[in-house]
Amino acid sequence: MPEDSISHLSQEQLIQGIKENQRDVMSALYLEVFPKVRSFVIQNSGDEDQAKDIFQEAFLVAWQKVKNGDFQPQNATAMQGFLFQVSKNKWLDWLRSSRFKMESSMGAISIEVADSEDEILLEERLSYLEEAFQQLGESCRELLKRFYFEKESLEELAERFGWTNQTAKNNKYRCMEKLRKLIKR
Repeated sequence: MPEDSISHLSQEQLIQGIKENQRDVMSALYLEVFPKVRSFVIQNSGDEDQAKDIFQEAFLVAWQKVKNGDFQPQNATAMQGFLFQVSKNKWLDWLRSSRFKMESSMGAISIEVADSEDEILLEERLSYLEEAFQQLGESCRELLKRFYFEKESLEELAERFGWTNQTAKNNKYRCMEKLRKLIKR
């Protein structure tokens, strides 16, 4: 399969490729969808690094849904559309967040480690994604799974784990940061 095209694959073949962690399928999916996400994020007050982080989170959501058998394609571009929509929603959530508003009002610059080549780092990220998720503690895996994959609200998580809403929010953030650090290693 040409590494830069998934257009000839059915959604079922694409899903199977993701289930089997086929790098060429996942790389091609990345190359097809990420430029659209990058464009959306940059056009909406973001930068390249933020787009990469948002897309990575969205890819994790999609990958987990496929692995769990929870993703059922509805049309010929379901996965691509799902990835873009999750990325878009995550970016809009970020724009509405108090952290973004504080950074914007103070004129702060987020310092992120810049990725030099998307294609090269994609392979590393994809291979570490599953491993990193498994390296998280059980509570972090459970929290992230329930929030991102089962779409439980922070209020529901707080109630389930016996936390305050703020504690649930802080724990979700800490778990995502742990996951990001594990992936970046």
